[in-house]
Order: sequence, then C-alpha cells, then structure tokens
Amino acid sequence: MDFIQIALVLVVLFVLAIPMGKYLARSFSLETTRLDSVFGGVERAIYKLSGIRVSDMTWKQYAMAVLVSNISMVAIAYLLLRLQGMLPGNPSGIAAMEPLLSFNTAVSFLTNTNLQHYSGESGLSYLSQMLVIIYLMFTTPATGIAVVMAFMRGLTGQRSIGNYYVDLVRAHTRVLIPLAIVVTLLLVSQGVPQTMEPTATATTLSGAEQQIARGPVASLVSIKHLGTNGGGFFGVNSAHPFENPTPLSNVMEILSMFLIPAALPFTFGFMSKSRKQGWVIFGAMFVMFLAFLITAYTNEVSGNPALERAGLSQEMGSMEGKEVRFGIAQSALFTAVTTAATTGTVNNMHDTLTPLGGLVPLGEMMLNCVFGGDGVGTINILMYAILAVFLAGLMVGRTPEFLGRKIEGKEMKLIAIAILAHPLIILAPTAIALATEMGSSAVSNPGFHGISQVLYEYTSSAANNGSGFEGLGDNTPFWNISTGLVMLFGRYVSIITMLAVAGSLLAKTPVPETMGTLRTDNSVFTVILIATVVIVGALTFLPVLALGPIAEWLTIR
Repeated sequence: MDFIQIALVLVVLFVLAIPMGKYLARSFSLETTRLDSVFGGVERAIYKLSGIRVSDMTWKQYAMAVLVSNISMVAIAYLLLRLQGMLPGNPSGIAAMEPLLSFNTAVSFLTNTNLQHYSGESGLSYLSQMLVIIYLMFTTPATGIAVVMAFMRGLTGQRSIGNYYVDLVRAHTRVLIPLAIVVTLLLVSQGVPQTMEPTATATTLSGAEQQIARGPVASLVSIKHLGTNGGGFFGVNSAHPFENPTPLSNVMEILSMFLIPAALPFTFGFMSKSRKQGWVIFGAMFVMFLAFLITAYTNEVSGNPALERAGLSQEMGSMEGKEVRFGIAQSALFTAVTTAATTGTVNNMHDTLTPLGGLVPLGEMMLNCVFGGDGVGTINILMYAILAVFLAGLMVGRTPEFLGRKIEGKEMKLIAIAILAHPLIILAPTAIALATEMGSSAVSNPGFHGISQVLYEYTSSAANNGSGFEGLGDNTPFWNISTGLVMLFGRYVSIITMLAVAGSLLAKTPVPETMGTLRTDNSVFTVILIATVVIVGALTFLPVLALGPIAEWLTIR
C-alpha cells in the first residue's frame, strides 16, 4: 500500500510536469506567442505604471537588476518587521520583531530560504504575514524563475538573455498568481483557514480557556509550496492540522512544491529544441531523487533498533515526530520532496528522523541539484552538465562543447567558483559553530546528533531550503547573523556566476557538431552527469557526514 501511495503521487507529478514545462517555455519566449494575447494587456499596464523598459539586457545589466530589486525588497521587509507593533493589521497585538531576528527573517525570505527562527503564529502580525512573508514568497521564486530562463537562453543561443523585469512580471502573471489562486481554493476545500478574524477563544472540555491561532493561512500555504519557499504560518509548519489537515491536502502540497522544479528540465528541452536534452536532465535528477527517497522510506519503516532493543515495538516503523494521519509513506515522501525541491516545509520533525533517514535531506541539500528550488536547482544541474562535458571531453579526447558552444577556461573558472562556494559556506561556519561556545551552546543533543543539528542548519541555509533539526536553539545573535550571511552567499554567488556563464556562452559563435563532439542527449551522458554530481558531492561532504549521521547510525545498530 505504501508503494502504491508513493507511485501514484510520482505518476501524477510526471503527467503534470511535461505540459507545465512546455507552458513555461512559451510563457518566457522572446518571440510573440498566443499567451501574449491573454496576459499582454495586464503586463503592459504593469510595465507602464512601473516605468519598465522592455529592451534586452546584457548579463551584467540583468545581474545588476536582480541585485538592486532584491536589495529594495529586503529593506522594505526589514522595516515592516521592525514596525509591525505600530502598524494596522495586528489584531493579536504582536510586538515588533527585534533587530537581528528581523535581519535574519528578511534575508531568509528574500533568498527563498524561509528559515524561521521564530514561530509564525506568535511572532508576526497578519500584516507582516501578508506584506512581508507572502509578498516575498511570490517575488523570490519569481526571481529564481527569471534567472533560470535567462540562463537557458544563454545556453540555447537565443538572441539575448532577455529582460529581468519582464521575466519577473511574467513569472507572477503567467505562473505563480494563477497557480496560487487554484491551490488556495483547493486547500480551503480541505479545511485550511483563510480569514482575517483574530485568534479564536475556545472553552475546552475541562472548562479551561484556549487560544486558537488562525488567519490568512491557505493563501500563504499555497505560495509557500508553489514557490518552493517553505516558511509556515504556524511554527510546526505543514505538520499543523490548519496547514495540512488531510492526506489529500498532503498530496496537493507535495505536487505543488515539486511541479515547477520537475517541469523546468522539460522547459530546457523545449527551449533548446531538443526534447532529449530535457529528458537527460530530468532523468539524472529523478534517478538521484529515487535513491534518496528509497533510503528515507526503508530506514523510517524499519524503525529504530535502539528502541526495539529497549522493548518498544517498531512494527509501525519510526513514528516519532510524525503525524498518524500521514504515516511513514507520506512522511518519507514529503521529507524527500521538500529537500529535493529545497522548499523546506515539513509535515514531520526532521530532528526525529532515524540517522540515515536524516542523512537524506542533508544529502539532497548538499548536492543542491536534485531538482532544487524554482529556477536555481535547474541552474545547478545544468552547471554540473557543463562540468561533466568538460571532464568527459578531456578524458576521451573530444572537444568540450555544450549545445554547439565550446566550453573554455573562462566558463570553467566561473563554474569552479560556484561549486566551491557551496561547501565552503556550509563547512566553515559549521566548524566555527562547533568550536565556539556561541555556536555549540545551542546544541540540545551533544554527540554525533549534535554535529548533525549544526550541519543541517548551515546546509539548509546555504541551499536556501529553510527546514531544520529543530532541537537547535537558533534564535541567538550568533545564529541569526551567521545563517543570514550564509543564506545571502548561498543565493547570490550561484546566480551571478551562472549569469556570467550564460553571457559568455551567448557571445560565442556556434560550432557545428562533428565526430569529435561529445553527445549530451543520450543515456550515456545521463550516467556521466549523475557520476559527476555524486563524485563531487561525496568528495566534498562525505567526511562530515561520517562524523554526524553515519556515526550516529553505527552507534544504534
């Protein structure tokens, strides 16, 4: 039965991803399409009101537009959080957020990370939930989608990489807003609240008074999944019955967070006019995802051997930290999907996963290309594809070319920066945190699991995921500042370097395919791509994983 549940969800995803990929390719086409007649009027009005010029940009102009717009957004978000106690839309009278927590929260939602060092129902007013959280939940995935479209245009040799502001508007009007409306209504049908009424007061069966938090929950939950955001309206996220009340709503949320990341490889195939290219990218990511999913499920369903030796039945598997209404199958699938798509929403507590079950979300975030978040994950897998072409070409004596453009020293230096930056911003802060009192004092579980807690926090920040091993006491100045910086570097180093690669490749004269060209549209290259990702990931992260989840697993055997 568990297998059927998981298989059905993945089949539905597959059925939806292909047409969604084609739709995205048409939505962001530099040529006129029939979609312009549907959305063009609204978009032209937005351009006029905003003073947007729709002319093509260079990669430097595109990157600068990304940075300027994002700086403006984080400044607005920070001010609203600091002033929320004095602003309207605060029926529960929640006070202003303190400065360092405001910094961490604004950066977290700006970078599509949605790491939460606060509890949503008690830390934010309704106005902040809407004008800061939901607002950034739309604009930051829209930024990721815009950047991946620019990157794909550079790789596929289109006339330019496009215009950032046009792409940003289209991501809203043609993708995120329509989908969010549909998903919001579906979630409301399942019982997710959508109201502006204040916290409800109820009398319990014992006669005590209970405060029940509510608010515009459905609208936040819909975009938090569609935008691979993850931040919850409530502190326990999608484990809360008001965010995720039924098994059907659980499936809706899984499909919502996985839809766009799974569709983007097919978008690449349509844009490159070679559907096989899209299948190669999708196939590589899907094989890695299945390996992680199987690992998570088998370890959770097998239970905890230490508890079994203590005389506790493990027939139902390791149910600690999981909701009975979801069980092992839907909890394991949700865990694998939320970290594969770097969403960060959770329907179970990752801190209570078995050691190898906890290694799965860690591993997916460390690779950061097993589908990944809206836009950036696809950029990362295409980055590895270019690296694979370069390495394989050198080994077999063939010209390193990708889609008719030579891969040379300039591109490889930029890719090396992006690949090396990711482990650096994870491992260096982890070492500092474990070696200092400021960081180690937050660890609630000393030993191997404590290492995993710290490692998970920085991995989640660097991968712009946002989930956590919640046993960590992370709302301190040290953690708010350090994770804030990691989130910024994790987001923008990759974006800027890959836009530079796109600009460099776009400027090159296409070369015809010859007998010496390494083919990138067959199963052989799929294997090469998977091997490249796994080898680079293992060489980088296996030592620290051996100190954390692997060592913990060995101690409970």
